[in-house]
Amino acid sequence: MSKPNKARYRLSAVKRSYSEAVGGELVEVETEDGKVYTFPHPLFTDDDTARAIDAAEGDTGKARVLLGDQYDEFLKSGGEANTLMLVYVAARSEMQDTLGRHRPTKR
Repeated sequence: MSKPNKARYRLSAVKRSYSEAVGGELVEVETEDGKVYTFPHPLFTDDDTARAIDAAEGDTGKARVLLGDQYDEFLKSGGEANTLMLVYVAARSEMQDTLGRHRPTKR
């Protein structure tokens, strides 16, 4: 028998709710030449990638982890590791604000 007002969350609904709240599961970065590169939103970064970001040395190492195969092309487009990390920090900061205000859908 189910308890009245019991909190039960459907995982897919919660993920969808947060994805909508932060603007999607990917962060898009546009370089001056108009090319767009993506990396996982900090809220949706898988555990292995998060550990790799933490273990990477400096902005270059962290940016390589974030962009993966896109990194060399990103540099050719005029992107810089330091600037990419500023975007990452901005996404994390915005995420913290969103987490404080957002109430996920239960179902």
